[in-house]
Amino acid sequence: MSVPIVTGWHSLPPEHRGAAAALGAFDGVHRGHQAVIAAAREAAGRLDAPLAVVSFEPHPRRWFQPGAAPFRLMTPAQMARALAPLGVDRLHLLPFDADMAAMSADTFADEVLSAGLGLHHAAVGFDFTYGKGRTGSPDALTRAGRALGFSVSVTDRVDDPDGLKLSSSAVREALAAGDMDRAARILGRPFALEGEVIHGDKRGRTIGVPTANVALGDYMRPAYGVYATRTRLPDGRVIDGVANLGVRPMFETADPLLEVWLFDFTGDLYGQTIETDLVARLRGEMKLDGLEALKTQINADAAAARAVLAAAR
Repeated sequence: MSVPIVTGWHSLPPEHRGAAAALGAFDGVHRGHQAVIAAAREAAGRLDAPLAVVSFEPHPRRWFQPGAAPFRLMTPAQMARALAPLGVDRLHLLPFDADMAAMSADTFADEVLSAGLGLHHAAVGFDFTYGKGRTGSPDALTRAGRALGFSVSVTDRVDDPDGLKLSSSAVREALAAGDMDRAARILGRPFALEGEVIHGDKRGRTIGVPTANVALGDYMRPAYGVYATRTRLPDGRVIDGVANLGVRPMFETADPLLEVWLFDFTGDLYGQTIETDLVARLRGEMKLDGLEALKTQINADAAAARAVLAAAR
């Protein structure tokens, strides 16, 4: 289940206006983001308004740093699904283009939030910035809201009771370290990669290990290695498995791939979109001496993955 996505902000129909909305990039929809959305949800109930999330596509960081290393934690489709259990009614994905990048903070509040979206309430985090040069702040938005007729709430920084930092950068740090448990604690769910199954070199079939291959695109690269996984198929089935994420040192792959062996599964997934939870990192990548050694290692990895996944149920 996912929430409807509304793109653009010009000439919206009445049913797409008038929300209490949480504003931000919300990459990951982690537990800190969820606190901002909870503030918007409270306002939506008080004002008898729909609950919305307002974000941007592409991520502003990609616009301003087109050559930056891949960094995204989720796709728009994953964001729409992650918002559904939070009671969100719709997701506004504002196109982040040259016009949006050049827009002043005052113009953004006036033309986009007020005239365009017709917001009744805007909920933001303590570190929210907006407008050209990131000159807009929560205080500036509060002042603009008073003038334009919408209320504003500001959520303080939220941390885990054990001191765990709840931020997108903290998720990326955990992924880079291969610490999937820490990433999941920040996100409130396992980190997942979603993409279309593409044709690979099909070597796995020669050793009885057919894999579903997914290109990583603009996703943040977790630590390369072998992972215990759970994969959601388009028909709703969730299949345990084991995956290699990386460049496969034996074969010197140019671009990193996620290669998932789905346990006890037969079927053709080419061209279909799957989503794979990286539940636990089992080991780093290694170069093995031939296909027989690879097959032996994969079987050992599969046994380890099955044990980890059984314990995680």
